[in-house]
Amino acid sequence: MTKHRIYSVGVASVYPHYVAKAEKKGRTKAEVDEIICWLTGYSRESLDDQLARKTNFEDFFAQAPEMNPCRSSITGVICGVRVEEVQETTMREIRYLDKLIDELAKGRAMEKILRK
Repeated sequence: MTKHRIYSVGVASVYPHYVAKAEKKGRTKAEVDEIICWLTGYSRESLDDQLARKTNFEDFFAQAPEMNPCRSSITGVICGVRVEEVQETTMREIRYLDKLIDELAKGRAMEKILRK
Protein backbone atom coordinates (compact mmCIF):
# COMPACT_ATOMS: atom_id res chain seq x y z
CA MET A 1 0.00 0.00 0.00
CA THR A 2 1.36 3.43 -0.89
CA LYS A 3 1.76 6.11 1.74
CA HIS A 4 -0.59 9.05 1.80
CA ARG A 5 1.00 12.15 0.30
CA ILE A 6 0.47 14.20 3.50
CA TYR A 7 3.31 12.17 5.06
CA SER A 8 5.83 13.84 2.77
CA VAL A 9 4.47 17.36 3.27
CA GLY A 10 6.59 19.59 5.47
CA VAL A 11 5.02 20.54 8.79
CA ALA A 12 6.38 24.05 8.23
CA SER A 13 4.22 24.43 5.12
CA VAL A 14 1.02 23.57 7.05
CA TYR A 15 1.93 25.30 10.32
CA PRO A 16 1.06 28.83 9.07
CA HIS A 17 -2.42 27.53 8.18
CA TYR A 18 -2.88 26.22 11.73
CA VAL A 19 -1.84 29.61 13.10
CA ALA A 20 -4.04 31.52 10.64
CA LYS A 21 -7.05 29.35 11.50
CA ALA A 22 -6.52 30.02 15.21
CA GLU A 23 -5.84 33.75 14.83
CA LYS A 24 -8.88 34.20 12.59
CA LYS A 25 -10.95 33.07 15.56
CA GLY A 26 -9.14 35.24 18.11
CA ARG A 27 -6.68 32.63 19.36
CA THR A 28 -2.89 32.89 19.31
CA LYS A 29 0.22 31.32 17.78
CA ALA A 30 1.37 30.57 21.34
CA GLU A 31 -1.74 28.44 21.87
CA VAL A 32 -1.08 26.54 18.63
CA ASP A 33 2.50 25.91 19.81
CA GLU A 34 1.26 24.78 23.22
CA ILE A 35 -1.07 22.26 21.58
CA ILE A 36 1.65 20.88 19.31
CA CYS A 37 4.11 20.63 22.22
CA TRP A 38 1.49 18.96 24.44
CA LEU A 39 0.70 16.38 21.76
CA THR A 40 4.27 15.57 20.71
CA GLY A 41 6.54 16.35 23.64
CA TYR A 42 8.60 18.83 21.61
CA SER A 43 9.80 21.91 23.47
CA ARG A 44 9.13 25.29 21.87
CA GLU A 45 12.78 25.40 20.76
CA SER A 46 12.76 21.90 19.29
CA LEU A 47 9.45 22.66 17.55
CA ASP A 48 11.05 25.75 15.99
CA ASP A 49 13.99 23.56 14.93
CA GLN A 50 11.67 21.02 13.27
CA LEU A 51 9.91 23.83 11.42
CA ALA A 52 13.22 25.37 10.31
CA ARG A 53 14.42 21.99 9.02
CA LYS A 54 11.15 21.59 7.10
CA THR A 55 10.61 18.14 8.58
CA ASN A 56 7.81 16.18 6.92
CA PHE A 57 4.82 14.91 8.91
CA GLU A 58 6.00 11.31 8.94
CA ASP A 59 9.39 12.19 10.43
CA PHE A 60 7.91 14.88 12.68
CA PHE A 61 5.76 12.34 14.51
CA ALA A 62 8.36 9.53 14.32
CA GLN A 63 10.94 11.82 15.97
CA ALA A 64 8.54 13.27 18.56
CA PRO A 65 10.19 13.07 21.99
CA GLU A 66 7.13 11.72 23.79
CA MET A 67 3.65 11.48 22.36
CA ASN A 68 1.14 12.43 25.04
CA PRO A 69 -0.59 9.32 26.43
CA CYS A 70 -3.82 11.33 26.89
CA ARG A 71 -4.13 11.76 23.12
CA SER A 72 -6.22 8.59 22.94
CA SER A 73 -9.02 10.57 24.62
CA ILE A 74 -9.25 12.81 21.52
CA THR A 75 -12.41 11.80 19.70
CA GLY A 76 -14.70 13.21 17.07
CA VAL A 77 -14.79 13.88 13.36
CA ILE A 78 -12.23 15.81 11.36
CA CYS A 79 -12.31 15.96 7.56
CA GLY A 80 -15.23 13.53 7.63
CA VAL A 81 -13.24 10.86 9.48
CA ARG A 82 -13.64 9.72 13.09
CA VAL A 83 -10.16 10.18 14.57
CA GLU A 84 -10.54 7.28 16.98
CA GLU A 85 -11.21 4.90 14.07
CA VAL A 86 -8.11 5.77 12.01
CA GLN A 87 -6.03 2.59 11.89
CA GLU A 88 -2.72 3.87 10.50
CA THR A 89 -0.63 5.37 13.32
CA THR A 90 0.91 8.36 11.55
CA MET A 91 -2.40 9.37 9.99
CA ARG A 92 -4.09 9.11 13.39
CA GLU A 93 -1.46 11.43 14.91
CA ILE A 94 -2.03 13.93 12.08
CA ARG A 95 -5.79 13.74 12.64
CA TYR A 96 -5.31 14.25 16.39
CA LEU A 97 -3.39 17.44 15.66
CA ASP A 98 -6.02 18.60 13.17
CA LYS A 99 -8.77 17.94 15.71
CA LEU A 100 -6.99 19.87 18.47
CA ILE A 101 -6.43 22.88 16.19
CA ASP A 102 -10.09 22.69 15.16
CA GLU A 103 -11.17 22.70 18.81
CA LEU A 104 -8.96 25.75 19.42
CA ALA A 105 -10.51 27.59 16.50
CA LYS A 106 -13.99 26.74 17.76
CA GLY A 107 -13.24 28.51 21.03
CA ARG A 108 -12.85 25.53 23.34
CA ALA A 109 -10.93 26.27 26.56
CA MET A 110 -7.27 25.24 26.52
CA GLU A 111 -7.64 23.05 29.61
CA LYS A 112 -10.31 21.02 27.80
CA ILE A 113 -8.29 20.88 24.56
CA LEU A 114 -5.32 19.58 26.53
CA ARG A 115 -7.55 17.04 28.29
CA LYS A 116 -6.82 18.30 31.81
